[in-house]
Amino acid sequence: MKFKSINPHNGKEIATYKEHTEKEVNNILEKSRVAFESWREVPLNVRCELLVNAGGVLRNNIEKYAKTMTLEMGKPINEARGEINKCAWVCDFYAENAERFLADEIIETDASESFVSHDPIGTVLAIMPWNFPYWQVFRFAAPTLAAGNTGLLKHASNVFGCATHIEEIFLEAGFPDGVFQNLFIHHDKTEKIIANDIVKAVTLTGSERAGKSVGALAGKYLKKSVLELGGNNAFIVLEDADMDQAVKTGITARMMNSGQSCIAAKRFILVGDAYEKFLPAFIEGVKSIKRGEPTDEATEIGPLARKDLADELHKQVEKSVEKGAKIEAGGKQDGAFYEPTVLTGVKPGMPAFDEETFGPIAAIIRAKDVDEAFELAADSNYGLGVTLFTADIEEARRHINRAPDGAFFVNELVKSDPRLPFGGTKKSGYGRELSREGILEFVNKKTVYVK
Repeated sequence: MKFKSINPHNGKEIATYKEHTEKEVNNILEKSRVAFESWREVPLNVRCELLVNAGGVLRNNIEKYAKTMTLEMGKPINEARGEINKCAWVCDFYAENAERFLADEIIETDASESFVSHDPIGTVLAIMPWNFPYWQVFRFAAPTLAAGNTGLLKHASNVFGCATHIEEIFLEAGFPDGVFQNLFIHHDKTEKIIANDIVKAVTLTGSERAGKSVGALAGKYLKKSVLELGGNNAFIVLEDADMDQAVKTGITARMMNSGQSCIAAKRFILVGDAYEKFLPAFIEGVKSIKRGEPTDEATEIGPLARKDLADELHKQVEKSVEKGAKIEAGGKQDGAFYEPTVLTGVKPGMPAFDEETFGPIAAIIRAKDVDEAFELAADSNYGLGVTLFTADIEEARRHINRAPDGAFFVNELVKSDPRLPFGGTKKSGYGRELSREGILEFVNKKTVYVK
């Protein structure tokens, strides 16, 4: 079987990739096992030096890597460069902090000495999506490899060019052959790989459906798993908020990466008079977003990664309109491109409220007061993050425990940061990436007791 990489902007074929045979997959697995035995013995400071090298390789080749991303999944070139720089940052972060994160944790008991050590576990399989084709991988790989594990990547088939670059980056940085490898396979081969004794854990970033499948397989074969799935984040604006800043941040929070982000603000809940203050400027701002060729420096929004994704988004808009929502801007599809769209009158029971809309669709919801706003925000199967815009920070603090999500951001869009743990609740998955929590997901927390 061959996989095709298609430019979503013009529909042209970029490259083809041959699926790994069963023999090749077995060789890759065995190579990972052998590499782990020596990699785990490499001193931590040396592993961290190689991470610094990887960050340097990323920065030195930023145009090449960004262009591949833009061609394969349509990300505007300026955003693509930003993603590459963020990957270099996460390499630097773990290079600087891995020793502290992995240090023995001393615990006083009646023993002469007792502590928790953090040992690598072996080969970790990562199943990653196309929407942030470098960042999703590096936020897994940097801590996982620093901890002494080896990594296998089953990337989305439409970004195998990016996957190829990522494997090359680690090799060029000096990581031993076999420490990080790609698997070019169809998803129907995933179970056999998870079942293999060489694979000790699996992490997935993707859809709820994919998460249920991989989570079930991980449970079936008793493998540790981390799942980062969909989101339907609420963006709450109170009456006292700085409306200019709320509008500016809201547009970025919804439209970045053409709206293809699990942590994008999807439901805008406007309290009281905030509705009239926020909405007109927000609509005007959305209408002014510049569409164009993704490689053009001036382009602010490109196509979705595939035409079928735009088709599905349009169905969600149409069904929401049938149920009473109103299109205030956008609402039109052109191949893989979908116009930045604002829907008002959105209520529970509509796809624009209940479902994850993976594209540039902003659902506007009116709330009579802050209590109703948080009730609406929590009325979701997902729980990645909430944004609250208000001038009263103490008021914001009082509402932290009302958000059952994995993140609560005040006067800022929800975003991932290497210094902070990242993950969700409910159908947004489980486990945490990044920060100290991320590197400790795939280690053996070993109790040591000496008497």
